Amino acid sequence: MKRLDWFLARRYLASRRKGQFVSLITLISVGGVFVGVAALIIVIAVMTGLQQDLQAKILGMNPHVYVFQQGSGFRMPDWEPVVEKARDAPGVLSAEPFIMTQVGVLVPGTDYAQPGTVFGIDPDATGTPLTTIHAEIRSGELGFGPTQSGHPPLLMGRRLAEKMSVFPGDTVVVASFENLKTPAGLGQPVPAMRMFEVTDRFSTGMYEYDSNYMYVPLWAAQDLLDIGSAVGGVGVTVEEPWEASATAEWLQRELRFPYYTQDWVDLNASLFSALKLEKLAMAVILFLIVIVAAFNIISTLIMVVADKTREIGILKSMGMTDGTVLRIFMQQGLAIGVVGTLLGTGLGLFLVWLLDTYQFIELPGDVYFLDTLPVALDPLDVTLIVVLSIMVAFVATIYPARQASRLLPVEAIRHE
Repeated sequence: MKRLDWFLARRYLASRRKGQFVSLITLISVGGVFVGVAALIIVIAVMTGLQQDLQAKILGMNPHVYVFQQGSGFRMPDWEPVVEKARDAPGVLSAEPFIMTQVGVLVPGTDYAQPGTVFGIDPDATGTPLTTIHAEIRSGELGFGPTQSGHPPLLMGRRLAEKMSVFPGDTVVVASFENLKTPAGLGQPVPAMRMFEVTDRFSTGMYEYDSNYMYVPLWAAQDLLDIGSAVGGVGVTVEEPWEASATAEWLQRELRFPYYTQDWVDLNASLFSALKLEKLAMAVILFLIVIVAAFNIISTLIMVVADKTREIGILKSMGMTDGTVLRIFMQQGLAIGVVGTLLGTGLGLFLVWLLDTYQFIELPGDVYFLDTLPVALDPLDVTLIVVLSIMVAFVATIYPARQASRLLPVEAIRHE
């Protein structure tokens, strides 16, 4: 009997001379599920890839936890004990002092200046590198001196260097807005200026970093700001980035006032919350395509029931039960959902692979932070999409299948 159920379901799905229009509606129903599932997989992969790519770049360019001193204008004179305490924290890989300051940079002999952020780091520090830049400097992948001019070395983001037409070996003037002096006789404060030699350019793939960030040795940043041996803060890298909040709380309890901590999760909470909300909103909107396809399945089965009413009456008069008729039409609708879902999943996975392999879609970095469209697939997301699509298709079969099973044999045979 089960073979008969599936045989009749397949027969009703196939094209016949009197039911070609119904079969066309069947193809449209399959196409609706197909398009909806494919679009859903692609969009979810893009949103997941965007979230993971931004997370990787943020973690690669910044410490996981920051330690600052309150009421000192991002200055920490007595930083050595803080570094020692941070290195003793559970799960900490490295802790190093750093300086971060806003500057203006210009090429000597020109009047064209660009704003930027200078990071002072210790290139000779031992242990686990604090960030990706630290690792590339220590490995020699990025040149960081010695310089031919004798000026301190400076690493510049690729996009910032392109804006200023600066290449390795060129010298630039860096002006500090945090170290203003009032020379005798001028009466107006002027920023402190130092000459640096660009030793290399770096590229992270994230527009904000590549068009704004610069790196200099820690001692050069201290000289630029005229702060002696003080630093701006202490950066901490942990084994598990998502445990950074727990490490920050531990350090806060141990260091106490006047120190305070910030972790990368809190600093970027609004960005990742927006990405998660956008991912959810896009998933809900695109899942409506699958819902529309479910209505197509309902209409298809209703038309099949109307077209096959007499046949159903004959089969029921020959002893076919209501349950068997119910299963015939449920299997028919379920087949539409399964075929459409599998085809849509295949197309979605293929397009995601193309986007990931060839990266042929470029983005304006100043708008989207990234230069190319990132994609990443979470197996759980794909499984959830497949299961929900098939469930929706199955639910769509219930009403028309029950209507078919309730047909009375005599009235069905008399149906015109």
